[in-house]
Amino acid sequence: MNLSEDQAQAYDTIAEALRANGVDLDNEMLTADTARSECVLAVLGKAGSGKTLLLSRLVSALNAAGVETVSGDYESRPRKGKRTLAVLAPTNKAASVLRNQGVAATTIHRIIYTPIYDPEYEKIAEWLAGDAARPKVEGLTDAALDRAAEFYAQHKSIPGALAVAGLRGSDFITGWKRRDDPLDIGFVDESSMLDDKQLDDLKEIFQTLVLFGDPAQLAPVGQSGAMSFDKLPEGRKMELHRIHRQAADNPILDLAHALSDPGLGFHQFETMIEAAAARDERVVVTPRVDAQAMARAPVLVWRNATRIRLISAFRKAYDAPETALLNGEPLICDGVELPLKHRKKRIDLEARGLIKGAQVVYLGPGKKPGFARVYVMGAPDPLVNAASIIQIEMPGEDEPLMASAARMGAVFLHGAAVTIHKAQGSQWPDVQVFAPDLYAASNAGRVEAGVPLWKRLAYVAITRAQDRLFWVTRYRLARPDGPLGVADLDMKAPDLVLKAQ
Repeated sequence: MNLSEDQAQAYDTIAEALRANGVDLDNEMLTADTARSECVLAVLGKAGSGKTLLLSRLVSALNAAGVETVSGDYESRPRKGKRTLAVLAPTNKAASVLRNQGVAATTIHRIIYTPIYDPEYEKIAEWLAGDAARPKVEGLTDAALDRAAEFYAQHKSIPGALAVAGLRGSDFITGWKRRDDPLDIGFVDESSMLDDKQLDDLKEIFQTLVLFGDPAQLAPVGQSGAMSFDKLPEGRKMELHRIHRQAADNPILDLAHALSDPGLGFHQFETMIEAAAARDERVVVTPRVDAQAMARAPVLVWRNATRIRLISAFRKAYDAPETALLNGEPLICDGVELPLKHRKKRIDLEARGLIKGAQVVYLGPGKKPGFARVYVMGAPDPLVNAASIIQIEMPGEDEPLMASAARMGAVFLHGAAVTIHKAQGSQWPDVQVFAPDLYAASNAGRVEAGVPLWKRLAYVAITRAQDRLFWVTRYRLARPDGPLGVADLDMKAPDLVLKAQ
């Protein structure tokens, strides 16, 4: 697909900034490394305006010019003249959306912190990446190395290739440390989620930083409705306006863009949704929440009280025991609680994907008391066994029930329903939006950055849907057709090796 005029202008502006820092996209060449100078740009546009298309086109041009993409999978040793690119997203789920579109993306955390590799096994990674001769490794046969090379040729995954050779990730990666060496170019998707501190951290790492963001989304909590890219001077911000052909007939995006009408009220908007549902199966108006769908895609709500009520209803629908979890129940990581002396362990868990907002699925208790096995959605290596604090909040109760009560470790809340704030950066094929909560937000009359809060909430909520939007109108729940399970999760791929933390 050809770039639109606004995309082409943004491409040229970014290409000019890259040329000033020694990367010539027009001639597909790298020039002499220039003095390190900070350059931060932003590409802004609403859903469907072509931000991801532009990002992927820039990544292809940088690769053609000889820039090496650092994916967080494996990073080769620094070489003179080597130039680097990293494509980042705030969460594993957001990064997986890019990976599914062919862009080698990783999380911000995996770039700020780098792995420490076992020197013996790093020889294999260097050979697979084309930076060294075929190694001789004690304990590995030539056949094992051949299997690794064949896998890497197809999937370009170092951890996966090592797993095929019979090595676990914990054999290859012995620890984590904060990045010492800077990188050249960073593209940050879903940058509306960035807070000012994260932006400052990234500016220390990257010579050229390009933020791709949607100004209509919700700002990070604690930033008074302001997004980090708002502070950039006007010449550093580029806006995409055109809705591309593949999005022009999408009723979900049509509804999202209708919210920009300042005269549109909630009831008018709901009438638009009903009309869209009448003519297109991608929009559904329903009086009930579907419990079965909640197991993998949370219902999106505004109020915490609604979230807790829906979670309780979900667990009752599946006959879940009050103080224990069923295998397959969804969870949301609420961070890692470890004292400073366990900083290395914290970094390790966060690098594995257990960062605030990560969506995971419970697989059962771990081998040690207080440990749990979980599947991190969107992570390249999603199986983790970690000390866990799993809280199940109950309607009308001040204190949550503890389904797993390690003294310290990864903290989880139930994930059958989440607030729209926490859903930012994620997408699911089908999304249920709880309309009574948005109606309550419209009645509250709150305004954020000059826009009624209910409109921002509605915009973020409905644009989380990739294929179908379910607009739920009543406090009712449809019971599931069968028991909860984990058969839908891919746990047999060769690069998914369960590690004991």
